[in-house]
Amino acid sequence: MAGGWARDGAEQEQIESTLEEGVEWARSQLPQGESRQRCEECDEPIPEARRKAMPGVKLCIACQAERDKTTSRASGYNRRGSKDSQLR
Repeated sequence: MAGGWARDGAEQEQIESTLEEGVEWARSQLPQGESRQRCEECDEPIPEARRKAMPGVKLCIACQAERDKTTSRASGYNRRGSKDSQLR
């Protein structure tokens, strides 16, 4: 329920907007173009099913999993913020 000057549904619109921005960002980070036949890191063959599922893929599953462990993205959104903390 919106209160004060906010109209009904404003919170939901903000949530949906944040979600759409996150999805757009994630899509922009996906590889594009032609997939490699062999992994850039370990030179193992990349399975055809992976190349079809992820156009532009450059790493095998094992190397991609390892990279994902070491690379993290801070969201930039304060998901723990509450109305109480905003009122102080």
